[in-house]
Amino acid sequence: MKTILTDKEKQHWQEGHQYEAYDFMGSRLTDDGVYFAVWAPHAYSVSVVGEFNNWDGREHPMEKDEDTGIWTTFIPDIEHWALYKYELKTAENAPPFLKSDPYAYAMEVRPKTASLVYDLSDYAWDDEEWMENREQRQSFQQPISIYEVHLASWKRKGEDNNEYLSYRELAHDLVPYVKDCGFTHIELMPIAEHPYDPSWGYQVTGYFAPTSRLGDPKDFMYFVDECHKNGIGVIMDWVPGHFPKDEQGLQMFDSTPLYEYEDPKKREQKDWGTYIFDYGKDGVRNFLLSNAHYWCNKYHIDGLRVDAVASMLYLDYSKEPGEWSPNKYGGNEHLEAIQFLKDFNKMIHGEFPGILTFAEESTSWPGVTTPVHEDGLGFDYKWNMGWMNDTLAYIQKSPKEREDDPNKITFPMMYNYSENFILPFSHDEVVHLKKPLVWKSTGNEDEQFSNLRLLFTYLFGHPGKKLLFMGDEFAETSEWAEDRSLHWHLLDHKRHQGIKKLVDDLNRLYKQEESLHQLDKDPNGFEWIALGKEQVSVFSFLRKAKEPSNHLLFILNFSDRQISDYSVGPFKGEQYRIIFNSESEYYGGIDKGGHYGLGEEQHVWMEPYSALVLKPERELE
Repeated sequence: MKTILTDKEKQHWQEGHQYEAYDFMGSRLTDDGVYFAVWAPHAYSVSVVGEFNNWDGREHPMEKDEDTGIWTTFIPDIEHWALYKYELKTAENAPPFLKSDPYAYAMEVRPKTASLVYDLSDYAWDDEEWMENREQRQSFQQPISIYEVHLASWKRKGEDNNEYLSYRELAHDLVPYVKDCGFTHIELMPIAEHPYDPSWGYQVTGYFAPTSRLGDPKDFMYFVDECHKNGIGVIMDWVPGHFPKDEQGLQMFDSTPLYEYEDPKKREQKDWGTYIFDYGKDGVRNFLLSNAHYWCNKYHIDGLRVDAVASMLYLDYSKEPGEWSPNKYGGNEHLEAIQFLKDFNKMIHGEFPGILTFAEESTSWPGVTTPVHEDGLGFDYKWNMGWMNDTLAYIQKSPKEREDDPNKITFPMMYNYSENFILPFSHDEVVHLKKPLVWKSTGNEDEQFSNLRLLFTYLFGHPGKKLLFMGDEFAETSEWAEDRSLHWHLLDHKRHQGIKKLVDDLNRLYKQEESLHQLDKDPNGFEWIALGKEQVSVFSFLRKAKEPSNHLLFILNFSDRQISDYSVGPFKGEQYRIIFNSESEYYGGIDKGGHYGLGEEQHVWMEPYSALVLKPERELE
């Protein structure tokens, strides 16, 4: 029998930094058959079973490499799309049990659970221009505006509107839509195979397999290719923090806690009913690091957003006293997970310059976006959950409550320069009775739409890259649900059309104006003018580019009062003009608000819950 593992591959495996294990693990198709390899160090025996041998584990036993715990075999005459699983036994006379292939490139459509032999090698990519320029396009001083999408529920087809669009259909429907909206990136909620739809993809059983609900792996390659050809980057949600307990999956893979921790105080993530990866094992590190490498290498993914980073960093995350044990220094830091995250970021940035990593991290852990060589975690960006929570708490307040709490708007700038931030209005904020964005504010319907236009203007004016969840851009009026399409008929109504136009224009303004993206983490890029106190609930600030004369003035009226004479007199030497008014009739507003006067006598007048953006017109003599 031929062996798949070279001495070098064995060495890297045993050192825990095998980044391309997907090239020799799983099922790998050749001209005359298929090589199989699976990590199961504690199994007594392992066989490959499938339709080709009537699922009989006696037909194709595997041979174990004692140094690595990897079992291998070669089976001739098996073809593309062949169904298979691994049959494992714990002892000679023990009953066998079946597992899906952790490294399978493709899997059956749920609820079926078999793995599929699949060849990725012959897809012809057509995204050379994007790939050559990706590092520059995704540099920190460039605009990044992300459209977060759950592919299975963005839009559906069929008589009852209950059929999925395929990857290829999405390539020709979603991609032009996102481009028209002006977003720079699409972020995909997890598309790796998962059995349970309400998990939204965050409970993965096929880490190397794009979900077969929407097509096969090359169809997904085509989707990414079309994104790139249209100038759209693709970010993928990645879930290395935990995995589900489904029988066919990773749990107790060789009848022992293999991928999960053996210690019961470290093993379980009770919030989600899942197991936590054992980051101290070389085989687990190889699995996760090579998985991240795989999506970037084989699918040209441009960024990985790591889910639930906080749950990885702390041993006591969501645990009561007595349910966790401190680390060797007596603290609650999860040292193995921290090292894994550092190694992940070093690997991605070393192997794929220009690819971005994002942390969904909800605590004040220091140095999330500090480079690893400076003892940080090494991410490019951190989701600014503090800004998101403060902003949404503020928008839900009554006018009087807003007057009493301007710090909800001003405080986030106190820590803005501590990390590289994404400002996220994500799927988590429009589910589980949290209401869609448009209904979060108080008042009548007209006021709620005005508040939404104001909220989006504030988002695009504030330092930090941007993220909106699908449907927010046209004021979806229902909470998101994974089992149905967005309500696209809302775009038949002028008010919703207006919100869509507003988001389109804010995206274009954000990309066109260097002051809105060049200096996100530089104190020279932002200056407060009014902090919501002199005129209560009215805030104003400057956004500046590297050239200070290149700046914009944002004025935000979060009050329920009309303002007739807001002065912009302090800006000597500049004459301003309005370039954006959230109350424009074009956006569904009442077409009121304006600017008048010259020099130090310049004033603006504004409607309640409205925003103006002004730009210097010329220097005064």
